[in-house]
Amino acid sequence: MVRNVANLVPPYKLDAGYHGVSSALEYAVCFLEVENIIIMGHSGCGGIGGLMEMAKGKEVGEFIGKWVNIAAPARDKVLRDYADESPEKQARACEKEAILISLKNLLTFPWVRERVANGLLHLHGWYYNIATGQLKYYNEDSAAFEVLVERYSTTLLNAREGAS
Repeated sequence: MVRNVANLVPPYKLDAGYHGVSSALEYAVCFLEVENIIIMGHSGCGGIGGLMEMAKGKEVGEFIGKWVNIAAPARDKVLRDYADESPEKQARACEKEAILISLKNLLTFPWVRERVANGLLHLHGWYYNIATGQLKYYNEDSAAFEVLVERYSTTLLNAREGAS
């Protein structure tokens, strides 16, 4: 598991910089031969909130601004497509679009792309709504996030506990 600000994956790049996410991916894909990679975004993401604030000219730190800028194309798309929506709705849309950017960036890694092409690796985009407990997945066929797991209701939990 790799956790970072805004759950972003940078594009593949060989240079002298430090590449924590890229090295974790390389280890997981090339050495552990994982079969699934899940990019998990969530509602109320502070990193995406910072990215949205950068569009207003605000600074968001020495390192964070450059990092979340990985998802600048997502922000720009949302600001264009959701121009008349509330900042909250724009942020939720950007959180989801950032997942798609990370999925796209995963495919810039040659060994990820190769394993995906050979059916040995599957990439998934998931979005968790913290307020509702709902988990969605990105469905490539419909080009939309669709419900994977509904929030567990008290009734459902009680029924399960009573059955065991």
